[in-house]
Amino acid sequence: MHKKINGEQERYTCIFAHGAGAPMDSAFMEAFSAGLALQGIKVVRFEFPYMQERRLNGKKRPPNRQPELISCFEQVIAEVAEPCVLVGKSMGGRMASILAALAPDHKYIKGVMALGYPFHPQGKPEKLRTAHLPDIAVPMSIVQGTRDALGDKELVTALSLPESITIDWLEDGNHDFKPRVKSGFKHDEHIETAIKACAQFVKKCL
Repeated sequence: MHKKINGEQERYTCIFAHGAGAPMDSAFMEAFSAGLALQGIKVVRFEFPYMQERRLNGKKRPPNRQPELISCFEQVIAEVAEPCVLVGKSMGGRMASILAALAPDHKYIKGVMALGYPFHPQGKPEKLRTAHLPDIAVPMSIVQGTRDALGDKELVTALSLPESITIDWLEDGNHDFKPRVKSGFKHDEHIETAIKACAQFVKKCL
């Protein structure tokens, strides 16, 4: 399995899954992992099978089916074999939450952090991806841009989410936390805010 680890000797551990369209060493994943490492957190990154294949042959392909993605995630957790928080960008965060819901008594999973949770597919707000959320037994935290096309603030705040799920909003941020220039906010500042929120959550859970 293709993996990358930041800060092996750190006390706190998170397993960080990429989103649907970018690999584990994308600019976002690199910056976020480095930021968490500076916060004293060991970050274990990995790639789902379809992304590993893309790395080998250069051909884009859609993500594997959910059972394959979950199986891959489980394998990484088994290899790490220590208490950890599952962190994921978009699809990675969704898979982390599904895995936590499927395994409520898992001995290693202590929390779930989603960075830009895909509450619904692009342009299909009626197809919510929230049915499993009440089954998550560990704390879950979400960092979300207020104008995320896969779940903006207006839509998400109208949902009845479990009280165990907390959401930190990034003003005017899109699905990658990027704000518009006219907003007065900066992308790197939102990324830093998200890193700090994630680090605090990981330490709280562990």
